[in-house]
Amino acid sequence: MAVSIKGGAVQAASAVSVGDGRRRTSTRAPTASGQRRAPARDPSRHNPSPWSSTGQRGFTGRTGSAFRTRPRVKAKDIAPLPQFNKISPQGSLPPSFPPALSRGAKEGANLHTGSDRNLFIPATLKAKTKGEVCNTINKKYEEFIPSLKNGEDLVNQVVEISMEIDVLKSQIENEVQRDLRVAVTEFSELKQQLEKSTVLLSVLTQLHEFDTALETHQQALLEKNYTKSAEHLNKAQHNLNLLKSRKGVELKMLQVLGTELIVQKEKLLYHLGEEWKQLAVWNLPPSPAPTKGQILLKYILKPLVVEPSLDVEIELRANDAVLRFSAVKSKCEHELPAKVYLKITTVLEFLYQHLLPDIPLWVSVDRKEKQDINLAELLGGMIWEELSEIIIKNCLVFSIPANSSQLELYEEVIKATDKFEEKLKEMQFLQNHSTDLLKYARNVNVHFASKKCQDVIVTARNLMTSEIHNTVQISADSRISIPKLPSLGLVSKVKVPVISNIVPRDMVTLGSGKQLSSRTMCLPTCRISQSVQTLMELAYQTLSEATSATPECAVQLFYTVRNMFHLFYDVVPTYHKETLQKLPQLAAIHHNNCMYIAHHLITLGHQFQYRLPSPLCNGAATFVDFVPSFRRLGTECFLAQLRTQRDELLERLSTARNLSSLEDADNYSAANKAVRQVIHQLKRLGKVWQDVLPVHIYCKALGTLLNTAITDIVNKITMLEDITSESADGLYALCRTILEEGPGIFQPLLEESKNKTFQEEIPIYVPKWLKFQELMMVLQANLQELLDRWTDGKGPFAAEFSPIEAKNLIRALFQNTERRAAALAEIK
Repeated sequence: MAVSIKGGAVQAASAVSVGDGRRRTSTRAPTASGQRRAPARDPSRHNPSPWSSTGQRGFTGRTGSAFRTRPRVKAKDIAPLPQFNKISPQGSLPPSFPPALSRGAKEGANLHTGSDRNLFIPATLKAKTKGEVCNTINKKYEEFIPSLKNGEDLVNQVVEISMEIDVLKSQIENEVQRDLRVAVTEFSELKQQLEKSTVLLSVLTQLHEFDTALETHQQALLEKNYTKSAEHLNKAQHNLNLLKSRKGVELKMLQVLGTELIVQKEKLLYHLGEEWKQLAVWNLPPSPAPTKGQILLKYILKPLVVEPSLDVEIELRANDAVLRFSAVKSKCEHELPAKVYLKITTVLEFLYQHLLPDIPLWVSVDRKEKQDINLAELLGGMIWEELSEIIIKNCLVFSIPANSSQLELYEEVIKATDKFEEKLKEMQFLQNHSTDLLKYARNVNVHFASKKCQDVIVTARNLMTSEIHNTVQISADSRISIPKLPSLGLVSKVKVPVISNIVPRDMVTLGSGKQLSSRTMCLPTCRISQSVQTLMELAYQTLSEATSATPECAVQLFYTVRNMFHLFYDVVPTYHKETLQKLPQLAAIHHNNCMYIAHHLITLGHQFQYRLPSPLCNGAATFVDFVPSFRRLGTECFLAQLRTQRDELLERLSTARNLSSLEDADNYSAANKAVRQVIHQLKRLGKVWQDVLPVHIYCKALGTLLNTAITDIVNKITMLEDITSESADGLYALCRTILEEGPGIFQPLLEESKNKTFQEEIPIYVPKWLKFQELMMVLQANLQELLDRWTDGKGPFAAEFSPIEAKNLIRALFQNTERRAAALAEIK
């Protein structure tokens, strides 16, 4: 055993050799770098350590025999000795080291760590330490050998068991799995056979039930027990449906069974028909109706609803009863609901008492629980839906009141409808959940609003598509009659602003002290279509009814009026497109119509706003958003007509051969004809627009057209390069014609005396009129007169013509002389 210091730590090393019975321990102190230290050259300073190889002898005495008598142990069987960690700075050994050796190491630790390296460990301590080491090693190996043998035995047992497991595994894989696959295959085959047997048994059972049901049906049919017969046919049908739902059943067999079932059903229906013919006799025309319910509905119930002249009579005899119709005189186009209900109830009571006994019928065997109904309930289910629709469309629709004041009287119709349905429920014709008729009657407010709105839209559309040329005159004094509106306290709680009555009615005071006439905001006198006036009255009447209707109805009526104006905006320009383009008078009337509607739309919503329910009373009731659209609609139509007339005027003037060389008779004749045609066209427009357009629109429109003609004539004259004296005289004559007859075009009113004012104001409506007059002066003036009228650019000649135009006229009218050159020089 040797202990050495390596990098400041104590290490223990042991080497045991049992091959030759010798034991050698050696210890060398490594250098700091891990290599062995070279022996010291100074023998005086070197003291061999008692732990070195030269100072240690082999173990003898008590422990020496132990190493010689132990059996040889392989190096791999020796348990490793404890590994020692580095010694702490104080020189302590790890706790796993033997206590005695630890103490000896501690005592001799100063051998390498102290400053004095010449100290020797006492012999007793060395011997004691050696003994403790030997005892420790002996104890460890005495315990290890038995454990090793036990471990080897266990390993042998494990190997044997593993071999047995492998044998068993191979047997399972070869024998058990083979048997298992065989068993699974047999089980699958047996399962399939069982399923086939079960399906076959079920099919045979259903076939047996089908055959039994048909035999029972035939027996019951012979006994005239039709209820039992129908019940068993129903069972047979159920069994056949189950057979059809199964896969694998032969299709031909099912077809044969289905054919047999149909034959038996038809046989039952035939017998029932024969029995019914004996019980009920129908004196009706031949009908292709497949069921008696449809015959009843078509030939009896529907005529009673549609024809008010039919009445029902019942004649009771000893063995039978007769139901017949009789004709009565009636002035009503549609029968009242109460009378219709009475007639239908009479017929159904007759059927219930004599032809529909209270016999329960089994509806279907598909249901787990049987549900019984009787013949009356079955008949009601067949005809009620169509019958209620007939009553609604041919009776109740026409009973809805036309105005809101009659809504209270409609309560009688609701009560009569309720009693009618209760009577049908008592006779079991009607189920408790079938109340479509009563629901319709109770929703009278909704139906009234829908009917009213529909009537309003239909009436409005008829007015829009009527003739436009049927006109009426309106003025500032024209008013639309409005029914008396309800009190504000009954309709809305919105506060209406109070208007002061200090100012007289015919005057409005402004802040600056000026006053406006009461007619300032009134529509000017003109003519509009009678249909448009009626349309506007319809809008006022509809809004008046909305003020006294229910909130839902009021809102619907209000938006119906808005839809009516939407419809006008879309329908009228499209429906009357051709006439508006071709006829100037209709274009003017359409312009007035649009302006008339826009004028009323400004205040229409405000007049009814505070008498309508919320949210209309909070500002939503307005038609102001329509005003720009309607004004634009009328203006665009009239402007399109003005452009058409302007193009015609210019086209006629284009035949005047540019007013050149009028000394030629043909040229003068063509120019004179063109001017006459222009005057004639303007006069014709003046006649068709007279008393139609407002005065200011009339004068402005004709003035624009006349100004276009004059401008074209002036431009053509000023562009001439040479105007002879004869041509100048011809041009003057043409202009004089226009000057004399032009004012006569302006006749907006029917009374001649009132039109003079507008004829005198022609320069206001024709901007080029003064220039036209000045051109006539130029055509007849000499050169000096022109210079006098120019007056250094301040005269009337300079006010109407530019210097370039003036020079062109002078060059065309006068020959090239010094005077002309001097005159041209003065014009700047």
